[in-house]
Amino acid sequence: MKEEVRLMKGNEAIAHAAIRYGADGYFGYPITPQSEVLETLEELMPWETTGMVVLQAESEVAAINMVYGGAACGKAVMTSSSSPGVSLKQEGISYIAAAELPALILNVMRGGPGLGTIQPSQADYFQACKGGGHGDYHMIVLAPSTVQEMVDFVGLGFDLAFKYTNPAMILADGIVGQMMEKVVLPEQRPRRTEEEIRKQCPWAADGRKDGRKRNVITSLELESSKMEVINERLQARYAEIAKNETRWEEIDTEGADYLLVAFGSVARICTKAKDMAAAEGIKIGIVRPITLWPFPYEAIEKAAKGKKGVLCVELNAGQMIEDVRLAVHDSLPVEHFGRLGGIIPSPQEVLEALKAKIIK
Repeated sequence: MKEEVRLMKGNEAIAHAAIRYGADGYFGYPITPQSEVLETLEELMPWETTGMVVLQAESEVAAINMVYGGAACGKAVMTSSSSPGVSLKQEGISYIAAAELPALILNVMRGGPGLGTIQPSQADYFQACKGGGHGDYHMIVLAPSTVQEMVDFVGLGFDLAFKYTNPAMILADGIVGQMMEKVVLPEQRPRRTEEEIRKQCPWAADGRKDGRKRNVITSLELESSKMEVINERLQARYAEIAKNETRWEEIDTEGADYLLVAFGSVARICTKAKDMAAAEGIKIGIVRPITLWPFPYEAIEKAAKGKKGVLCVELNAGQMIEDVRLAVHDSLPVEHFGRLGGIIPSPQEVLEALKAKIIK
């Protein structure tokens, strides 16, 4: 399959990208607003073309543990869910991180807490970026704002997960999952042979009984001193990821008087608010974190210098704002504006919030 241009939903794009980027397996369970990922994969039947396994598990817990097993064998495996479903996967994600395995998880966020609403939200920021499961671990967290990035981040997510033998998450809000846009699909990436997997993943369990030492994949270590060594190794890896893999986008930050910080679909709303503000003579710049972990602290600190204030815009009650405040070190006012319950703010509301909270 050659590169081609298609019109599709973000969730559908994830499914096509998983096939194109050579995923070995997908294990999921239906939940709105991400069910189209599994539905599209079932419709495309990649097991007949690329050999990719697609399986609807009996639960979210089963799905993440299937990912754990596939990752332990060096396979490129993934799962997808939405907020309460990802909550159920947290134990398995912590196990995968502790076992130092590559895996890709998609969360198309919906409103909570609890079962909440099926409408869009960004309230899983803490869950994704602060380690929603137990223990001192991190996932690499990518936040797409376009359907094209939904496609691109599948490839990037797998690449980073294997580079650092660490789980990666695509943290998309329900808007990006459900909206339709033109996308460029990549050419088909060939699936790896078993020999290539053994070379790339020498740590992987392969079930061989030919006299060689058999790898045992586990997150369990009963000796405290050895568990400390594992944790120290993980922390060193996280420092390396933070040094090399932080990503962000800046829009018109030079010469601006005020700064908006937003991720995902909300960053697009802020772009329109910036244009509306310019018509009133208000100069606004935008920083869009692309990696929510590692978070672009230095980029935001630099962009905020000389500004009169920062407005953090999120579809939640205020989560990313904690990291934004850490970035600017109390050097200027940082306020939050967000809507809850699945309500999406308009660009005019963002502009009015800036005037009320920052410009005054």
